[in-house]
Amino acid sequence: MAETEARDSVGYVLKGYPRISELFIASEIWRLEQLGLRMRLFVLKPADETEHHPVVDRIEATPSYLPETTSLSGVGVRQWLRENFGSFRPALVRVARRHPLRTLRAAAAAAGQAVRARDGLRPRSIYLKEFLQAADVADRLLRARDVRHLHAHFAHGTTTVTWLASMLTKLPFSFTGHAKDIYRESLNPAGLLRRKMRAASFVVTCTGANQEHLRKVEPAADVHLVYHGLNADFAALLPTAPVRPDPTPAGATAAVQAEPVHAEPVQAERAWQRAAAAAGTATLAADPDITPLRVVAVGRMVPKKGFDVLVEAVADLTARGVELELVVAGEDGPDAATIRRLVAERCPDAVQFTGPLSQCELLALYRGADVFALACRVDADGDRDGIPNVMVEAMAAGLPVVSTAVSGIPELVRDGENGLLVPPEDPGALASALLRLATDGSLRQRLAAAGRETVAERFDGDVLARRMAGLFRGGQP
Repeated sequence: MAETEARDSVGYVLKGYPRISELFIASEIWRLEQLGLRMRLFVLKPADETEHHPVVDRIEATPSYLPETTSLSGVGVRQWLRENFGSFRPALVRVARRHPLRTLRAAAAAAGQAVRARDGLRPRSIYLKEFLQAADVADRLLRARDVRHLHAHFAHGTTTVTWLASMLTKLPFSFTGHAKDIYRESLNPAGLLRRKMRAASFVVTCTGANQEHLRKVEPAADVHLVYHGLNADFAALLPTAPVRPDPTPAGATAAVQAEPVHAEPVQAERAWQRAAAAAGTATLAADPDITPLRVVAVGRMVPKKGFDVLVEAVADLTARGVELELVVAGEDGPDAATIRRLVAERCPDAVQFTGPLSQCELLALYRGADVFALACRVDADGDRDGIPNVMVEAMAAGLPVVSTAVSGIPELVRDGENGLLVPPEDPGALASALLRLATDGSLRQRLAAAGRETVAERFDGDVLARRMAGLFRGGQP
């Protein structure tokens, strides 16, 4: 078989794999395999998470991990090379012997970027590390000989490695940009993002807002919009999960007039009880004869999620006598201590934290809730959500959504049609939206039904994977 005929695999370059927080990537890989694409996975860092999502076990491609490196922080480049160069030397020598001119070109590109992005008079050493990683990836590619296209997720480090590996192998490459990796200048300094976009065969991003931004960065680049869609594990769970009936009659007030729920799905109730157990309480509801508005928010506690704004909104409502429960699911982050302190000061009896949940537990939590809320914002350093994947999940599970008109969120949530949108940084507006849903059961039901329809029509992961496959096969999505 000729070499051109044998090159039928797509090589994904990832910083880490598998990662709990990157289920959307694992879902994409599995779905591409189901569409007949052969995949190879090149991973820059060793596996460092003990748990993974079920879809990972269904992926046929075996990850190829690069040598582990020590941190560049606080050490000189000579010391770093003494500690790490030996791991990359054999691959670099093999690539340089086979393609000396390509190696010089890639080294010059890395060195040029190191100088352009220098800190004072000192070149940035990160690009030396990424050049060595690119040489290692290139060596694996040249030995495998079956990869015809490279693709990276996230537009900063992994894409820089992929760009340099493309120079070394002459393989075309593309990348997917997501959030801070395309907005934060420090991650692609001195025009690096623009240069990578010009070199790429095409660029993919997950929101129309991102697409517009990237086209401004480099108008000549071929930028495609492919939403993440509903992840494979969550989509598989949906048909088997019961829908929680809305207990509030049209026009009734959930906090005051609602009848108690007698037909709660067991799994959903257990998810709420898990939240209660995490707080050391027997139940989230103080009075079993009252059904408070159950609000759920999911995400890592980082500034862009706006948990502080959501807590202020909850505090406003509870101060006005509205019965309301907020459960926050997700990993702690840099904002965790601040958020927990705010809760303790403002509304200690209304907010509970569960920590990370599995997809099954998340679905149960959604099924037991009345509203999903997330007060997303653009952070001071430019970081922002695109379209939070958990928001797509909540809508697919039948929850009305309240969020902010930030970044790509209005592409999913249309105010008054399939959810409610409020301005960012406005706890009062968020509280009013939650109160509106608390007092109008028919509105909750209408928004929930429209939200499910939106996800089915525009965020079907299988359909979106076919668009990616079309790009990899040389066509249009």
